[in-house]
Amino acid sequence: MRRDRAIPPDYDTADAPRRLGTLQDVAEELGATPNQVVLARMMQGDPPIVPVLGVSTVDQLDEGLRSVDVELTPEHQRRLDT
Repeated sequence: MRRDRAIPPDYDTADAPRRLGTLQDVAEELGATPNQVVLARMMQGDPPIVPVLGVSTVDQLDEGLRSVDVELTPEHQRRLDT
């Protein structure tokens, strides 16, 4: 999630602000970044998905790698999915 870029039109739906707000709330609760929460959700899903990171900086790589330490509760997963 990059605040310096607009949401692509295909993803800028009526419920996008609510969904992004939930993502931000969960990230704050977990002390993680929104990107880490998205990656954690992918890896903790059923079936689990192993994301391929595309990064431009070492900081972005570090952020992505730390997503393996983000533990989503069933309640977090439910909120992210709805």
